[in-house]
Amino acid sequence: MSRFLTACVCVVATVLLTAQGRAQTQPSNGGGTLVYFGTYTNTKSQNSKGIYMSRLNMETGMLSPAELAVQTVDPSFLTVHPTGRFLYAVNEIDTYLHQPTGAVSAFGIDRTTGHLKPLNEQPTEGSGPAHLTIDRDGKNVLVANYGGGTVTVVPVAKDGTLKSPSISVQHKGHSLDPERQAAPHAHSVTLDPQNRFAYVADLGLDWIVIYQFDGRKGLLKLNDPPNAKLTPGSGPRHFSVHPSGRFGYVINELKVTVTAFTIDPNGGLTELQTVSALPPKQAPGKDVSGAELAVDPSGRFLYTSVRGDNSIAFYRIDQNTGKLTYVENTPTHGYTPRGFGIDPEGKYLLVGNQQSDNVVVFRIDPQNGQLTLTGSDINVPVPVSVAFVK
Repeated sequence: MSRFLTACVCVVATVLLTAQGRAQTQPSNGGGTLVYFGTYTNTKSQNSKGIYMSRLNMETGMLSPAELAVQTVDPSFLTVHPTGRFLYAVNEIDTYLHQPTGAVSAFGIDRTTGHLKPLNEQPTEGSGPAHLTIDRDGKNVLVANYGGGTVTVVPVAKDGTLKSPSISVQHKGHSLDPERQAAPHAHSVTLDPQNRFAYVADLGLDWIVIYQFDGRKGLLKLNDPPNAKLTPGSGPRHFSVHPSGRFGYVINELKVTVTAFTIDPNGGLTELQTVSALPPKQAPGKDVSGAELAVDPSGRFLYTSVRGDNSIAFYRIDQNTGKLTYVENTPTHGYTPRGFGIDPEGKYLLVGNQQSDNVVVFRIDPQNGQLTLTGSDINVPVPVSVAFVK
């Protein structure tokens, strides 16, 4: 479930504009793949201060101790520029510079130390931004605003800074659940591999809204067909496109299910199947919900995180049909696994356990996709998302 912060304007402006200084920690000069962790900073424990970083040893699967990379408010979700030079984060807030909107922040990546240098920020033209992605050319950041029910495109300059939003589209409507679905809630935005279509999972509408994406102009146009409708009360949260571009998958937060689709040449989605994200015959409990979903780089395996059950569900993907075969749920060795990430080589899966303040590393078996612990378990305060720098 996305969380909102109604912040005092002066506090938000001060923290975003002046408190994003480089973390005063010893530099991480060692080798390995840089990994960043998005967090929530405004929690009861007040332990998190922003975005944290570590290095993943690609031979052993071990993470270095986490360090603060930069201070910023509620950087819940992260994405990295294709060049590996810049990182972007949503600031999941409700008020920014006297306006009812969240923010998105740009940072330069120091590849030697891993520290992040604040560049600038822009409004997201919708409250509670919960997810973002960057197009394959690195020219536009697309943001899903959960609270505002909007999707916004923010162009990127050559120096990595963010320009003013080029378009923001307001969703309208509601669905079955009177508490969670009384209004639109855009929860994620995902581009297909060809950069032609943007898929927005709207939890409040029970739709995957489909847009034609113009990366040159930074514009969105409603596609024909304009959406794919899910079973009322499903609550689609995060959508992922298969590397082939032929299939799509969404984790349904409220029903704790995964729905598979075929993708036609015009961007349309046709439902293939809906399967549980829990073991057979296990019904969702009151506090159990789906969170993250990802296809591994090979396109053979799909993983989802399940909060409450504290597990990662694992499926094999039929390469011809796109259908899923359930394999198992693996415990995450922590509480409330919200976000996770698979490294670009597809060797490791890192899961952030939000309520137990830890990140756990699993090795992915290259033959069957099963997860085994590497023994690496590091402290990260309130981890929400994971992003790698190639």
